[in-house]
Amino acid sequence: MFEDIPVDVGLVHVGERIRKNDMFVELGGPSIEEKFELVRVKKPEEVRDGAITVIGPDLPEMEEGQKYPLGILIEIAGPELEEDIEGVIERRIHEYSNYIEGFMHLNQRYDIWVRVSKKAYSRGFTTLANVGKVMIALLKNELPIIERIQVTIFTDKTEISARYSDAKSIYEARDARARGLTDDDVDVFYGCALCQSFAPSHVCVITPQRYANCGAISWFDGRAAARIDPKGPIFPIEKGECLDPVRGEYTGINDSAKKRSLGTVHRVYLYSAFAYPHTSCGCFEGIAFYIPEVEGFGIVMRGYKDVTVNGLPFSTMADSTAGGRQVDGFHGISLEYMRSPKFLAADGGYARVAWMPSDLKEQMRDFIPADLFSQIATEKDVRTVSELRDFLSSHTHPVMQRWKAEEEVLVNGTNAAVQVFSGGDFPITSGGFKIIFKNARITADRVIIEPVQPKKPGADKK
Repeated sequence: MFEDIPVDVGLVHVGERIRKNDMFVELGGPSIEEKFELVRVKKPEEVRDGAITVIGPDLPEMEEGQKYPLGILIEIAGPELEEDIEGVIERRIHEYSNYIEGFMHLNQRYDIWVRVSKKAYSRGFTTLANVGKVMIALLKNELPIIERIQVTIFTDKTEISARYSDAKSIYEARDARARGLTDDDVDVFYGCALCQSFAPSHVCVITPQRYANCGAISWFDGRAAARIDPKGPIFPIEKGECLDPVRGEYTGINDSAKKRSLGTVHRVYLYSAFAYPHTSCGCFEGIAFYIPEVEGFGIVMRGYKDVTVNGLPFSTMADSTAGGRQVDGFHGISLEYMRSPKFLAADGGYARVAWMPSDLKEQMRDFIPADLFSQIATEKDVRTVSELRDFLSSHTHPVMQRWKAEEEVLVNGTNAAVQVFSGGDFPITSGGFKIIFKNARITADRVIIEPVQPKKPGADKK
């Protein structure tokens, strides 16, 4: 199928990582403000079947080691195609482009991040048109309802800028459509296993009020995908019995998670970041991270370039969050989930959010309760956790009620031990067993730090 492409194309390459020293060029990514990938359903006469166009510099015109903007537009036609399917096919761009040896694709929508390896380029992968060839062949093969398809790849900054705002508007329109539906209104949720090659124990659960972590698949998208491709990576999950309406625990989700994760994950809370939080792959748009010193959450999105209030950048916390693990206090989220009434509902919702970047706060203005908006700090207000605590106190943030409860425990307790450690997932291995402290807080009456003196040669000899 891909004899004219100079590198191998197949499932075996999914999950390949291309490090900075091994890359020929980078397209999109954190340092490029405007980038997108978009699928649009068109009339048959508007689509030139099989056409692939690269607008802007192609790989030979790029300088090795540099970064360039990227836009991917796929236009499809067919009598059975509807707009509902656009987001589903869009997500397949991530899956299918990672089949290409020496080509790494991360994230989705306006967060795409691509690298081409030096090895692939040296072997003749010298045009981005090869990506178009793979997209056309695999999409037509997997989804026969696509009768006509054309691919346009943009690397020209001006051309991308001209289309960027339209792409964002299309994403927003899709997201808004799903906001009127609640999780109680449906009997079926959907699961997505597109990212299991990167995170084997991760299965995204998509509900009307909890978007996929990547922000690219709504409940309507999941329904459309499962209908047109019943054996595909997006599948229905019967809700089953609701075990906990506050935390969002369902027997159907637990059974599905256990099966799909091969027994690694047994329980899932949809609306909490503690105990059994929803797993995270690596494509999440943002992270809700617990700040134990203030009993609240910070929120950071992928595009934030500075360190957060806890002194860590997004990339460091992403390593702690990703991989399909359930890590207390590190929770992968989508922007659309932040617009949901179920956002961290079991943990207090926005009344538990203490910090977020100023641009994100403004973006969420219509969804943050008006009385809480001024009480949430940003990087413009504080830079450290100590400053954050002072800010929350001066603004009478609701998390202060948790401080008072904690102080009462200390006053009424037998001692005033000092917290010396806190962590979301703290493993200790001993005697053939691994003990994992979840959301651990360790206190001690005293902390003694003693230097370890190296032994002198021959000290053990009598």
